[in-house]
Amino acid sequence: MGQVTSPQAETWVRAEDPSAVGAVRRQAVHLAEQAGFDATLIGQTAVAVSEAVSNLVKHAVEGAVMVRPHPETASTVELISLDRGPGMADIARALRDGYSTSGTLGIGMGAIARIATGYDVHSLPGKGTVLAMHFTAGDAAAPPQRASGVTRPIGDETVCGDAFAISEIGAVTTVMICDGLGHGHIAAQASQRAVELFQQVRDQEPLAILDHLHRGLSGTRGGAVGVARVEPGGVTFAGLGNISGWVAHAEGRQGMVSVPGITGHRGGRLRQFAYEVPAYATVVLHSDGLSARWDPSTMPGLFSRTPAVIAAGLMREAGTQRDDASVVTARPGA
Repeated sequence: MGQVTSPQAETWVRAEDPSAVGAVRRQAVHLAEQAGFDATLIGQTAVAVSEAVSNLVKHAVEGAVMVRPHPETASTVELISLDRGPGMADIARALRDGYSTSGTLGIGMGAIARIATGYDVHSLPGKGTVLAMHFTAGDAAAPPQRASGVTRPIGDETVCGDAFAISEIGAVTTVMICDGLGHGHIAAQASQRAVELFQQVRDQEPLAILDHLHRGLSGTRGGAVGVARVEPGGVTFAGLGNISGWVAHAEGRQGMVSVPGITGHRGGRLRQFAYEVPAYATVVLHSDGLSARWDPSTMPGLFSRTPAVIAAGLMREAGTQRDDASVVTARPGA
């Protein structure tokens, strides 16, 4: 494994109008065809995606949804949705076929769970819901769900200057996040170049990867970069610039050190640090498009969910509209 996710792979759609249902469904069908789904699975994917987006349009507050190739495998299509209310008090009840209420996103949840190859939900009454579901082609292996991430452009921009990349080799998961300096296409050129450079050396230690990116981004606007190598029991981290790194779990979080500078331009001596990662913890890297003040204790249950739901939940809770934003999450492999 080791597919790299680029910033162009993600487009968030506001679920404020019924037209969002058709737009997201068409994108899901297009991606399913590219992933090699047969006609039956394409149709099932379209039904589940339509149901999920319809729920947002009918019941959610500030709902948003995206559909994309899964960051861990090209044979899988993933949908992630999030909103700020009303939330569900009883997720198990909402997953029963036929259950509905005007006060929750319960309509169709049972059908979604049955059709999807995999799904995960986190919901808090009054706070909102995060849903991640994926569909895998034929006999292809389902994604291991060890790592995920999301990006979101500033304001109404269509291009995000942040990007992330994921590599999984055996029990080792290596993730990279880049916040290109500025916004728009110029920032995206830097972050996309970082993704390409990461591909070349993704099997190396974070310090070596960061050094390779630092030299390779010299002809671009540059940016802030963090690289984490996650394996059973621990994480090795190297960062240059304003990237926040954390080892987080339900009870709290521990910060990881990134040295000051701009990758590709200036910085002090690059350094690598090692931290313990309990089996129940998640490694989180994010750009300054997310406030660093988030607190796991205010999001009960979130850090027991899959990396995709954790990443989207953090984007909803800590993301700002004043900057491009990105967050990537990873757990130790078996």
